[in-house]
Amino acid sequence: MTGFNFENYEGDDYNYSYSTDLPLILPDSAPCRPESLDINKYAVVVIYALVFLLSLLGNSLVMLVILYSRVGRSVTDVYLLNLAMADLLFALTLPIWATSKAKGWIFGTPLCKVVSLLKEVNFYSGILLLACISMDRYLAIVHATRTLTQKRHWVKFICIGIWALSLVLALPIFIFRRAIHPPYSSPVCYEDMGANTTKWRMVMRVLPQTFGFLLPLLVMLFCYGLTLRTLFAAHMGQKHRAMRVIFAVVLVFLLCWLPYNLVLVADTLMRARVIAETCERRNDIGRALDATEILGFLHSCLNPLIYVFIGQKFRHGLLKIMAIHGLISKEYLVKDGRPSFVGSSSGNTSTTL
Repeated sequence: MTGFNFENYEGDDYNYSYSTDLPLILPDSAPCRPESLDINKYAVVVIYALVFLLSLLGNSLVMLVILYSRVGRSVTDVYLLNLAMADLLFALTLPIWATSKAKGWIFGTPLCKVVSLLKEVNFYSGILLLACISMDRYLAIVHATRTLTQKRHWVKFICIGIWALSLVLALPIFIFRRAIHPPYSSPVCYEDMGANTTKWRMVMRVLPQTFGFLLPLLVMLFCYGLTLRTLFAAHMGQKHRAMRVIFAVVLVFLLCWLPYNLVLVADTLMRARVIAETCERRNDIGRALDATEILGFLHSCLNPLIYVFIGQKFRHGLLKIMAIHGLISKEYLVKDGRPSFVGSSSGNTSTTL
């Protein structure tokens, strides 16, 4: 068992299932017997494979279009470039997660730490980048602040700060995750925190969820609430259109990741004995974590689809690249607009989508 000591874990730790396929428990070793998610593991593997292919293709094209359009690139475009980069890095780990669903964790501790780190960094950088986009739109539309939103060098430092903060928030997972070989079960990639595992896991959840999810979510709600009020009050039809992509990206992110985080909150409250703990509730939360994690993984391939179906400027930029390289005729190019596919950061103007 490579030095892993099961005696360090409190009894209640064996009764939970976390999206990492916790070891099965003998009926007489715990008061509650965990139940697995009623989804064929090979169906999950197929889903992960499709998400991997779509994310790899889509996010690569998004990065190509934004990097190619240097002249018309806005502040928001830079944030979306980093968002696509985070999704692409995470997508590279999906084949590993898919294999672990089918065969258990067979990749050892180093890869366990790396892929777990990338998963956490993808989530935290995603919501922090969206929070920065909301602040950029708020300053540009509500306060018509040109200076802050148009200085590109500030955006670079902000993005570096976001990546650094995401790494810090994900660091506990990187430190404590390792390959574990429990008896009577397949290997798993799971936290090994020694004594007081339950207490430390509570800390690992509450702090990152507060600073990496709840606070950015409140910032987005505040900024977009005031931004929408300003747009509707001023009857700015053009800016309404220019905000469609951003609102769609935020909405899809919340639909994919909010359920998983709400289930984590429920599980944390149960562990803290704030809500009653029963065998049925334990198993329901375990199944919910498995199901909502699949939804969260699906997010990594959805943003490029939003740009294709809603973002006219993204389609224009992609067609322009294809036309330059002779892949399509120039007649197919969209004649209006420039390569920036989200909108200007100007306080008074905003390009249409």
